[in-house]
Amino acid sequence: MAKKKAVVLLSGGVDSSTAAAIAKKKGFELYALTFRYGQRHEREVEAAKKVAAFLKVKEHLTVDFNLRAIGGSALTAEIDVPKGRSTKEIGHGIPVTYVPARNTIFLSFALALAEKIKAEDLFFGANILDYSGYPDCRPEYIEAFERMANLATKAGVEGKSRIKIHTPLIRMTKAEIIRKGLELGVDYSLTWSCYDPTREGLACSLCDSCQLRLKGFKEAGATDPLPYA
Repeated sequence: MAKKKAVVLLSGGVDSSTAAAIAKKKGFELYALTFRYGQRHEREVEAAKKVAAFLKVKEHLTVDFNLRAIGGSALTAEIDVPKGRSTKEIGHGIPVTYVPARNTIFLSFALALAEKIKAEDLFFGANILDYSGYPDCRPEYIEAFERMANLATKAGVEGKSRIKIHTPLIRMTKAEIIRKGLELGVDYSLTWSCYDPTREGLACSLCDSCQLRLKGFKEAGATDPLPYA
């Protein structure tokens, strides 16, 4: 019996890699989707390739487009990445690392691929606990996009399939995510999280993403295998 297909958004970070491992554990045949969108931390694309190979995905597609043409984020414009913020600061408000409409764009590509390969399942590593306040990671956003997806596709309108967006990490802490990944055998040395790596290729240790990652590993009682400045 053929495995069910699933499209997985794979950035190369802790969350997306863990979500992909969960999808694989559930028995899905994985079609991984990664984006090179002009982000300053493009090293994550190489990390995604390594994770995809490690998980033995069926196919891994990297899509190139340029959100630097729009800007408006510390990840796609000449805006300083926040460093050294406290946990309270990280958990309050929407930071300048938010990329306008990014997850809507990503999920739209995932939806297109799913319709092409006749997959009904999308996996997205969104999280609302240990995260930086991004509006396009909230459950109500995911639910709204799923409704839209089933109105916007030929397969959905004809009633041939129904898209389901899986967010298995949505209410997990970073420590819980890491424990789950380790339980599934994820090699976190292949992943990348830092928004602003040093010229020597080290994670900065001070951006929000590094701090949340380090906090997660510490609380999980595990050692982060990445090299930090």
